[in-house]
Amino acid sequence: MRAHLAKLRFTAAALMVLGAGIVGAARAEDAAVQNCTWCHGSGAQGYTPAPRLAGQRAAYLRSQLLRFRTYGRNAPVARQYMWSAADNLSDGRLRALADYFASLAPRPAMDGNAAQAAPGRAIYQNGLPDENIVACVACHGPDAQGVGAIPRLGGLSYDYLVRRLRDWQAGYNSAGARPMPHIAGNLSPAQIDALASYLSFIGDRDDRAAALAAAAQGRR
Repeated sequence: MRAHLAKLRFTAAALMVLGAGIVGAARAEDAAVQNCTWCHGSGAQGYTPAPRLAGQRAAYLRSQLLRFRTYGRNAPVARQYMWSAADNLSDGRLRALADYFASLAPRPAMDGNAAQAAPGRAIYQNGLPDENIVACVACHGPDAQGVGAIPRLGGLSYDYLVRRLRDWQAGYNSAGARPMPHIAGNLSPAQIDALASYLSFIGDRDDRAAALAAAAQGRR
C-alpha cells in the first residue's frame, strides 16, 4: 500500500508535465492517459484508492476534473493527488480525457457485502421516506448509469462509494453538490454499507442478474 501511495504521488506530479501530451481526441497510448491508468488501472477499472473511470459519464468526468483544477473538491485524497494532477490540464485536454475514459466499457467491481445487497437495493429504489431522502434511482437511473453530469454509480467499488458518502458527511465537497450532503448526512453507517454494497454489483442492464443474485443471496 505504501509503495502504491508513493506511485500515486509520482503520477500526480508527472501529470503536471504530461498534461500537454493530448491534442484532440485522446488515445490509450497517450502519455497523459497512461499516467491516469497507473493509478486508475490499465483498463481504468479502478485501483484503491482511485475509482473506476471506465464508462463514467463524460460530462461528470469533465465537471470533476474542472473541480479538481479549481480546488473545488477538497477531500483529503483529492487534495493529495488530484489537485496537482489537474492543475495544468487545459479545457481541451480535460475534455479529451473525459471523452476517452467515458468510451471504455465498465466492469462492475462486485466487491461489496453480498448479504447487504438487498437492503441496499431497497434504499436505492425507494429512498428513506422517514429521513426525507429521495430514491437514488430518481437521479442516477434504474441501472445506476447516471445521466448527463450526474455520475454513474453502478459497479463502482465499495470502498470508493463508502469514502465519497463519508466525505459528504464530514462536510467535504459540499459546494455545488446538492442534494448529496443532505442525503449522506442522514445515512447511518449500516445504510452506507448496504447502499455501497448493492451498487458495487450493478453493471449495465445485461449485468443486473449478478446484482439481483447477490440481493437474493443476502435474503437467505
